[in-house]
Amino acid sequence: MSVITYRDAVSSVLREALDQDDRVFLMGEDIGPYGGAFAVTKGFWEQYGKKRIKDSPLAESVIVGAGVGAAMAGLRPVVELMTINFSLLAMDQIVNHAAKIRYMSGGQFSIPLIIRTVTGAGASVGATHSQSFEGWYASVPGLTVVTPSTPRDVIGLFRSCRELNDPVMFVEHILLYGTRGEAPDTGDFRIPIGQAAITRTGGDITLCGYSRMALVAEQAADILAREGIEADVIDLRCLRPLDMDTVVTSVKKTHRALMVEETTRLGGFAGELVSQVQEEAFEYLDAPVGRVAGAEVPIPYSFPLEQMAIPSADSVAAAARKLVNGA
Repeated sequence: MSVITYRDAVSSVLREALDQDDRVFLMGEDIGPYGGAFAVTKGFWEQYGKKRIKDSPLAESVIVGAGVGAAMAGLRPVVELMTINFSLLAMDQIVNHAAKIRYMSGGQFSIPLIIRTVTGAGASVGATHSQSFEGWYASVPGLTVVTPSTPRDVIGLFRSCRELNDPVMFVEHILLYGTRGEAPDTGDFRIPIGQAAITRTGGDITLCGYSRMALVAEQAADILAREGIEADVIDLRCLRPLDMDTVVTSVKKTHRALMVEETTRLGGFAGELVSQVQEEAFEYLDAPVGRVAGAEVPIPYSFPLEQMAIPSADSVAAAARKLVNGA
Protein backbone atom coordinates (compact mmCIF):
# COMPACT_ATOMS: atom_id res chain seq x y z
CA MET A 1 0.00 0.00 0.00
CA SER A 2 1.10 3.54 -0.77
CA VAL A 3 -0.17 6.80 0.75
CA ILE A 4 -1.35 9.17 -1.97
CA THR A 5 -3.77 12.04 -2.40
CA TYR A 6 -7.30 11.65 -3.72
CA ARG A 7 -6.27 13.79 -6.71
CA ASP A 8 -3.37 11.48 -7.51
CA ALA A 9 -5.67 8.46 -7.23
CA VAL A 10 -7.99 9.91 -9.86
CA SER A 11 -5.05 10.80 -12.10
CA SER A 12 -3.55 7.33 -11.76
CA VAL A 13 -6.69 5.46 -12.80
CA LEU A 14 -7.21 7.78 -15.76
CA ARG A 15 -3.64 7.14 -16.94
CA GLU A 16 -4.16 3.44 -16.39
CA ALA A 17 -7.30 3.48 -18.54
CA LEU A 18 -5.54 5.37 -21.34
CA ASP A 19 -2.53 3.04 -21.22
CA GLN A 20 -4.53 -0.19 -21.16
CA ASP A 21 -7.29 0.51 -23.68
CA ASP A 22 -6.90 2.36 -26.98
CA ARG A 23 -10.66 2.92 -27.04
CA VAL A 24 -10.46 5.24 -24.03
CA PHE A 25 -10.20 8.98 -24.50
CA LEU A 26 -10.84 11.93 -22.18
CA MET A 27 -12.93 14.97 -23.02
CA GLY A 28 -13.83 18.06 -21.02
CA GLU A 29 -13.31 21.73 -20.36
CA ASP A 30 -9.72 22.82 -19.68
CA ILE A 31 -8.44 19.25 -19.35
CA GLY A 32 -5.76 19.81 -22.03
CA PRO A 33 -2.82 22.22 -21.72
CA TYR A 34 -4.32 23.79 -18.59
CA GLY A 35 -4.29 20.41 -16.83
CA GLY A 36 -7.84 20.42 -15.52
CA ALA A 37 -9.69 22.76 -13.16
CA PHE A 38 -8.52 20.60 -10.24
CA ALA A 39 -5.13 19.62 -11.77
CA VAL A 40 -6.26 16.01 -12.26
CA THR A 41 -5.12 15.84 -15.90
CA LYS A 42 -1.91 17.82 -15.50
CA GLY A 43 0.61 16.55 -18.07
CA PHE A 44 -1.90 14.38 -19.94
CA TRP A 45 -2.01 16.61 -23.03
CA GLU A 46 1.76 16.39 -23.44
CA GLN A 47 1.85 12.63 -22.87
CA TYR A 48 -1.17 11.42 -24.85
CA GLY A 49 -1.83 14.18 -27.37
CA LYS A 50 -5.01 15.86 -28.54
CA LYS A 51 -6.45 12.68 -30.07
CA ARG A 52 -6.79 11.10 -26.62
CA ILE A 53 -7.18 14.29 -24.54
CA LYS A 54 -9.92 16.41 -26.10
CA ASP A 55 -10.20 19.97 -24.77
CA SER A 56 -13.84 20.87 -25.29
CA PRO A 57 -15.79 24.12 -25.63
CA LEU A 58 -17.82 25.32 -22.64
CA ALA A 59 -20.81 23.22 -23.70
CA GLU A 60 -21.81 20.45 -21.34
CA SER A 61 -24.58 19.15 -23.59
CA VAL A 62 -22.01 18.73 -26.37
CA ILE A 63 -19.51 17.01 -24.06
CA VAL A 64 -21.99 14.38 -22.87
CA GLY A 65 -23.77 14.10 -26.22
CA ALA A 66 -20.49 13.45 -28.03
CA GLY A 67 -19.55 10.98 -25.31
CA VAL A 68 -22.80 9.09 -25.79
CA GLY A 69 -22.28 8.92 -29.54
CA ALA A 70 -18.68 7.76 -29.17
CA ALA A 71 -19.74 5.06 -26.70
CA MET A 72 -22.45 3.84 -29.09
CA ALA A 73 -19.80 3.63 -31.81
CA GLY A 74 -17.60 1.32 -29.72
CA LEU A 75 -15.27 3.68 -27.88
CA ARG A 76 -15.06 4.02 -24.09
CA PRO A 77 -15.03 7.75 -23.36
CA VAL A 78 -14.39 9.34 -19.98
CA VAL A 79 -15.88 12.83 -20.03
CA GLU A 80 -15.45 15.49 -17.38
CA LEU A 81 -18.07 17.99 -16.30
CA MET A 82 -16.18 20.62 -14.33
CA THR A 83 -18.80 20.56 -11.56
CA ILE A 84 -22.04 18.69 -11.05
CA ASN A 85 -23.78 22.07 -11.06
CA PHE A 86 -23.01 22.34 -14.78
CA SER A 87 -24.50 18.90 -15.42
CA LEU A 88 -27.87 20.63 -15.48
CA LEU A 89 -26.92 21.82 -18.96
CA ALA A 90 -26.50 18.18 -20.00
CA MET A 91 -29.47 16.74 -18.13
CA ASP A 92 -31.25 15.69 -21.33
CA GLN A 93 -28.17 13.88 -22.65
CA ILE A 94 -27.57 12.14 -19.30
CA VAL A 95 -31.12 11.22 -18.31
CA ASN A 96 -32.93 10.80 -21.63
CA HIS A 97 -30.09 9.50 -23.79
CA ALA A 98 -27.22 7.88 -21.88
CA ALA A 99 -29.44 6.19 -19.30
CA LYS A 100 -32.11 5.01 -21.74
CA ILE A 101 -30.52 3.98 -25.04
CA ARG A 102 -29.45 0.45 -24.07
CA TYR A 103 -32.88 -0.38 -22.67
CA MET A 104 -34.85 1.27 -25.46
CA SER A 105 -32.75 -0.41 -28.15
CA GLY A 106 -33.29 -3.83 -26.63
CA GLY A 107 -29.58 -4.13 -25.97
CA GLN A 108 -28.52 -3.34 -29.53
CA PHE A 109 -26.52 -0.38 -28.25
CA SER A 110 -24.60 -0.02 -25.01
CA ILE A 111 -23.22 3.16 -23.47
CA PRO A 112 -19.87 2.44 -21.74
CA LEU A 113 -19.51 6.10 -20.75
CA ILE A 114 -17.99 7.41 -17.52
CA ILE A 115 -19.00 10.96 -16.58
CA ARG A 116 -16.60 12.38 -14.01
CA THR A 117 -17.83 15.41 -12.10
CA VAL A 118 -17.22 17.37 -8.91
CA THR A 119 -19.79 17.85 -6.18
CA GLY A 120 -20.12 19.56 -2.85
CA ALA A 121 -19.61 22.74 -0.89
CA GLY A 122 -16.93 24.12 1.40
CA ALA A 123 -14.62 25.77 -1.12
CA SER A 124 -16.24 29.23 -1.03
CA VAL A 125 -17.14 29.22 -4.71
CA GLY A 126 -20.72 30.39 -4.35
CA ALA A 127 -24.20 28.92 -4.51
CA THR A 128 -24.15 27.94 -8.19
CA HIS A 129 -20.89 25.98 -7.81
CA SER A 130 -21.54 24.24 -4.48
CA GLN A 131 -24.56 21.99 -4.94
CA SER A 132 -24.80 18.22 -4.57
CA PHE A 133 -27.00 16.63 -7.23
CA GLU A 134 -25.75 13.04 -7.10
CA GLY A 135 -28.91 12.02 -5.25
CA TRP A 136 -30.97 13.28 -8.19
CA TYR A 137 -29.08 11.08 -10.61
CA ALA A 138 -29.46 8.09 -8.31
CA SER A 139 -33.20 8.23 -9.04
CA VAL A 140 -32.61 7.44 -12.73
CA PRO A 141 -32.72 3.76 -13.80
CA GLY A 142 -29.94 3.02 -16.24
CA LEU A 143 -27.34 5.15 -14.46
CA THR A 144 -24.72 3.97 -11.99
CA VAL A 145 -23.82 6.62 -9.40
CA VAL A 146 -20.50 6.22 -7.59
CA THR A 147 -19.32 8.48 -4.74
CA PRO A 148 -15.83 7.49 -3.51
CA SER A 149 -14.52 9.10 -0.32
CA THR A 150 -10.92 7.83 -0.23
CA PRO A 151 -8.03 7.25 -2.67
CA ARG A 152 -8.45 3.50 -2.19
CA ASP A 153 -12.11 3.69 -3.17
CA VAL A 154 -11.35 5.90 -6.17
CA ILE A 155 -9.00 3.27 -7.56
CA GLY A 156 -11.08 0.21 -6.76
CA LEU A 157 -14.38 1.67 -7.91
CA PHE A 158 -13.08 3.31 -11.09
CA ARG A 159 -11.55 0.04 -12.24
CA SER A 160 -14.89 -1.67 -11.70
CA CYS A 161 -16.71 1.14 -13.54
CA ARG A 162 -14.48 0.58 -16.56
CA GLU A 163 -15.85 -2.96 -16.82
CA LEU A 164 -19.45 -1.80 -17.13
CA ASN A 165 -21.27 -1.30 -20.43
CA ASP A 166 -23.65 1.24 -18.94
CA PRO A 167 -23.17 4.95 -18.12
CA VAL A 168 -21.61 5.93 -14.81
CA MET A 169 -21.73 9.18 -12.86
CA PHE A 170 -18.37 9.15 -11.04
CA VAL A 171 -18.78 11.90 -8.44
CA GLU A 172 -15.74 13.42 -6.68
CA HIS A 173 -16.08 15.88 -3.79
CA ILE A 174 -14.33 19.21 -4.22
CA LEU A 175 -12.76 19.11 -0.73
CA LEU A 176 -11.37 15.59 -1.07
CA TYR A 177 -8.70 16.18 -3.73
CA GLY A 178 -6.05 17.17 -1.20
CA THR A 179 -6.88 14.44 1.32
CA ARG A 180 -4.51 11.53 1.69
CA GLY A 181 -5.01 7.82 2.25
CA GLU A 182 -3.71 4.36 1.57
CA ALA A 183 -4.05 3.00 -1.94
CA PRO A 184 -3.26 -0.45 -3.33
CA ASP A 185 -0.11 -0.95 -5.39
CA THR A 186 -1.49 -3.91 -7.32
CA GLY A 187 -3.30 -3.50 -10.62
CA ASP A 188 -5.92 -6.16 -9.92
CA PHE A 189 -7.56 -4.43 -6.95
CA ARG A 190 -11.31 -3.91 -7.45
CA ILE A 191 -14.22 -2.79 -5.29
CA PRO A 192 -17.57 -4.24 -6.43
CA ILE A 193 -20.08 -1.66 -7.58
CA GLY A 194 -22.91 -1.35 -5.05
CA GLN A 195 -21.02 -2.60 -2.00
CA ALA A 196 -20.96 -0.30 1.04
CA ALA A 197 -18.02 -0.24 3.46
CA ILE A 198 -18.19 -0.51 7.24
CA THR A 199 -15.37 1.82 8.24
CA ARG A 200 -15.87 1.60 12.00
CA THR A 201 -17.75 -0.81 14.25
CA GLY A 202 -19.79 -0.14 17.37
CA GLY A 203 -22.99 -1.25 19.02
CA ASP A 204 -24.79 1.95 20.00
CA ILE A 205 -25.78 3.66 16.75
CA THR A 206 -25.32 3.43 12.98
CA LEU A 207 -23.93 6.51 11.21
CA CYS A 208 -24.40 6.37 7.46
CA GLY A 209 -23.02 8.76 4.83
CA TYR A 210 -21.34 8.97 1.45
CA SER A 211 -18.56 10.99 -0.19
CA ARG A 212 -17.12 13.58 2.21
CA MET A 213 -19.95 13.06 4.71
CA ALA A 214 -18.76 9.49 5.29
CA LEU A 215 -15.51 10.98 6.58
CA VAL A 216 -17.41 13.52 8.68
CA ALA A 217 -19.38 10.62 10.18
CA GLU A 218 -16.09 8.93 11.13
CA GLN A 219 -14.93 12.13 12.82
CA ALA A 220 -18.22 12.29 14.71
CA ALA A 221 -17.73 8.67 15.79
CA ASP A 222 -14.34 9.63 17.26
CA ILE A 223 -16.03 12.36 19.31
CA LEU A 224 -18.73 9.97 20.51
CA ALA A 225 -16.20 7.28 21.43
CA ARG A 226 -14.60 9.65 23.92
CA GLU A 227 -18.00 9.78 25.62
CA GLY A 228 -18.46 6.02 25.67
CA ILE A 229 -20.78 5.86 22.64
CA GLU A 230 -19.59 3.44 19.96
CA ALA A 231 -20.89 3.76 16.43
CA ASP A 232 -21.01 1.66 13.31
CA VAL A 233 -19.99 3.95 10.45
CA ILE A 234 -21.09 3.03 6.93
CA ASP A 235 -19.75 4.61 3.76
CA LEU A 236 -22.29 3.86 1.02
CA ARG A 237 -19.72 4.43 -1.78
CA CYS A 238 -22.47 3.98 -4.41
CA LEU A 239 -25.97 5.49 -4.52
CA ARG A 240 -27.15 3.37 -7.46
CA PRO A 241 -26.97 0.44 -7.02
CA LEU A 242 -27.57 0.99 -3.32
CA ASP A 243 -26.39 -1.48 -0.69
CA MET A 244 -29.18 -1.32 1.87
CA ASP A 245 -28.45 -4.81 3.19
CA THR A 246 -25.31 -3.57 4.93
CA VAL A 247 -27.18 -0.61 6.41
CA VAL A 248 -30.16 -2.66 7.60
CA THR A 249 -27.93 -5.35 9.12
CA SER A 250 -26.08 -2.68 11.09
CA VAL A 251 -29.29 -1.03 12.29
CA LYS A 252 -30.62 -4.38 13.48
CA LYS A 253 -27.50 -4.60 15.64
CA THR A 254 -27.35 -1.03 16.96
CA HIS A 255 -31.11 -0.26 17.05
CA ARG A 256 -30.50 3.38 16.13
CA ALA A 257 -29.54 5.11 12.90
CA LEU A 258 -28.48 8.56 11.76
CA MET A 259 -28.18 9.48 8.07
CA VAL A 260 -25.69 12.20 7.18
CA GLU A 261 -25.91 14.15 3.93
CA GLU A 262 -24.45 17.44 2.74
CA THR A 263 -27.38 18.55 0.60
CA THR A 264 -30.63 19.90 1.97
CA ARG A 265 -32.92 17.75 4.08
CA LEU A 266 -36.02 18.39 1.96
CA GLY A 267 -35.86 16.10 -1.05
CA GLY A 268 -32.44 14.75 -0.09
CA PHE A 269 -31.23 11.22 -0.77
CA ALA A 270 -31.09 10.56 2.98
CA GLY A 271 -34.87 10.50 2.99
CA GLU A 272 -34.73 7.34 0.84
CA LEU A 273 -32.35 5.74 3.33
CA VAL A 274 -34.66 6.61 6.21
CA SER A 275 -37.66 5.16 4.37
CA GLN A 276 -35.96 1.86 3.59
CA VAL A 277 -34.66 1.42 7.14
CA GLN A 278 -38.13 2.08 8.53
CA GLU A 279 -39.60 -0.48 6.10
CA GLU A 280 -37.02 -3.20 6.69
CA ALA A 281 -35.96 -2.76 10.32
CA PHE A 282 -38.81 -0.94 12.07
CA GLU A 283 -39.24 -3.53 14.80
CA TYR A 284 -35.54 -3.27 15.69
CA LEU A 285 -35.53 0.51 16.18
CA ASP A 286 -35.32 2.02 19.67
CA ALA A 287 -35.61 5.56 18.28
CA PRO A 288 -36.77 7.27 15.09
CA VAL A 289 -34.21 7.25 12.28
CA GLY A 290 -32.42 10.58 12.39
CA ARG A 291 -31.03 12.85 9.68
CA VAL A 292 -28.37 15.53 9.59
CA ALA A 293 -28.35 17.56 6.39
CA GLY A 294 -27.40 20.91 4.93
CA ALA A 295 -29.26 24.12 5.68
CA GLU A 296 -32.31 24.97 3.56
CA VAL A 297 -30.54 27.87 1.84
CA PRO A 298 -28.43 28.41 -1.27
CA ILE A 299 -24.84 27.77 -0.16
CA PRO A 300 -23.38 31.10 1.04
CA TYR A 301 -20.21 32.53 -0.49
CA SER A 302 -18.96 33.72 2.91
CA PHE A 303 -16.75 30.99 4.40
CA PRO A 304 -18.09 31.29 7.99
CA LEU A 305 -21.69 31.21 6.76
CA GLU A 306 -20.90 28.34 4.41
CA GLN A 307 -19.54 26.27 7.27
CA MET A 308 -22.76 26.87 9.19
CA ALA A 309 -24.74 25.49 6.22
CA ILE A 310 -22.85 22.19 6.02
CA PRO A 311 -22.99 19.28 8.50
CA SER A 312 -19.93 19.07 10.73
CA ALA A 313 -18.52 16.38 12.98
CA ASP A 314 -19.87 18.29 15.98
CA SER A 315 -23.40 18.59 14.57
CA VAL A 316 -23.44 14.90 13.64
CA ALA A 317 -22.16 13.90 17.09
CA ALA A 318 -24.81 16.07 18.75
CA ALA A 319 -27.62 14.46 16.74
CA ALA A 320 -26.29 10.97 17.45
CA ARG A 321 -25.93 11.74 21.15
CA LYS A 322 -29.56 12.82 21.28
CA LEU A 323 -30.74 9.60 19.64
CA VAL A 324 -28.68 7.40 21.98
CA ASN A 325 -29.57 9.25 25.16
CA GLY A 326 -33.21 9.78 24.22
CA ALA A 327 -32.99 13.48 25.09
